[in-house]
Amino acid sequence: MLGVLVASLVCLLILRSLKQLWSNRPYPPGPLRLPIIGNVWRFAIKLQKDTFIKLAKQYGNVLMLWLGPIPIVGLSGYEAVKEALINHSEGFADRPVTPFLKVIGKEMGIVLSNGPTWEQQRKFAIVALRKLGVGKKGVEHQIEEEAHQLLQTFANAKGHPFDPSIPLRNSVSNVICAVAFGCRFSAEDKQFLKLVEATDYILSFLGSFSQVLFELFPWLMKHLPGPLNKTLSCAETVLSFARQEIQKHKKNHTAYEPQDFIDLYLLQMKKSKNDPNSTYNEDNLIHSIFDMFIAGSETTTLTLRWALLLMANHPDIQEKVYKEIEEVLGSSQSFTYQDRKKLNYTNAVIHEIQRSQYILLVGLPRRSTKDVNMLGFLIPKDATIIPDLSSVLLDPKQWETPEAFNPKHFLDKDGTFVEKEAFLPFGAGARVCPGEQLARMELFILFTSLIRAFTFQLPEGVKELDTDPLVGLSVVPRPYKICAVPRSSS
Repeated sequence: MLGVLVASLVCLLILRSLKQLWSNRPYPPGPLRLPIIGNVWRFAIKLQKDTFIKLAKQYGNVLMLWLGPIPIVGLSGYEAVKEALINHSEGFADRPVTPFLKVIGKEMGIVLSNGPTWEQQRKFAIVALRKLGVGKKGVEHQIEEEAHQLLQTFANAKGHPFDPSIPLRNSVSNVICAVAFGCRFSAEDKQFLKLVEATDYILSFLGSFSQVLFELFPWLMKHLPGPLNKTLSCAETVLSFARQEIQKHKKNHTAYEPQDFIDLYLLQMKKSKNDPNSTYNEDNLIHSIFDMFIAGSETTTLTLRWALLLMANHPDIQEKVYKEIEEVLGSSQSFTYQDRKKLNYTNAVIHEIQRSQYILLVGLPRRSTKDVNMLGFLIPKDATIIPDLSSVLLDPKQWETPEAFNPKHFLDKDGTFVEKEAFLPFGAGARVCPGEQLARMELFILFTSLIRAFTFQLPEGVKELDTDPLVGLSVVPRPYKICAVPRSSS
């Protein structure tokens, strides 16, 4: 009797698998899908920087993975990513609504919302950042203040080896605080440190195996102790910080000119209070601020950490950047974001840092809003779309030496800076990062200020800093120390 039951179960599983294979015929190819759990677990256990690039070499630039019953379409290389995000932008405009993303984002704010909520919140964020002076002198002054604080902190090391990661993180987080709240916080402020540490922990959870388990078995994982509960607690820390700042703004609100993101949002709420289609409310404001910290703090911080590591490993390139800055800016103590147009080599180096050491494993996921026929394959409605932006930035068809750190990728034969279509670290299409301009300003002003003030050297006895990263959702440089030696002219 037992043998009959086992044989029947095996037959049912075989029939289910055959039915699955038959129904998947028009879908892109991919690794063998197992019943119930799919196949993503095979890659989530030990992610590597080139995991998705290797999968693309085996199955093609459009491939299918499965997170349990959820279809995931991976896109690799410039051609496939451009076709999806730009040529089929509307078809891939949504974010996926997975168990974890729904719990953490509640489908509010800018990054994880969809439909009218996303359209209104995103449009407001872009307009608000422009009004606050992103791309102009308004925000520049705040970034310059952080650059000044950063230079003082680095100078305190007196040329001895030190870890730059915490000062960089605090400065970038304070730029977001200045934009969102209209003020900066001391590096010793306990509430500020809790905010920054909570943000760091949430980001470390994203893309982890623990997140994959929760996406597969939310009904089980939410009752078990572990990283999930701490992540949700950290999320509440960030949200509570935002609530407190909003209450301060409401209490002190007057008819003066709005000074920060909260001021502008409260004004928009007042203007829209009689509009039945308005999504401007305090919950969406809180989650928009949450998004600003989650999306904007680590990305710029990691890029600057990679920047200093690469400058220490390539002293010849570092010196060439410094000489250009000195020749162009001379004795001028201040400079602006617009000066990047005169600093061709410096601008090329910053772009090459972002290209060669892209700080995310892949781009942020999208969701197909309808069935899409693309490059000979059917992308089903509600599939999760993973655009591998790293593969675009390393595409051998687009870059002469994709694996090397080579600023010439962004220079013409005359040494003039040139933009490249395949430079997509901020994404593309409908969901391109709304904070792109702010991030570009931070990178240029902070990087240029640091190189102008210090020579970044390897500690004594160290021949080269390790460029093999720690990989999760983010691609993080391994902990390192460098020496920031003050330049004689600074």
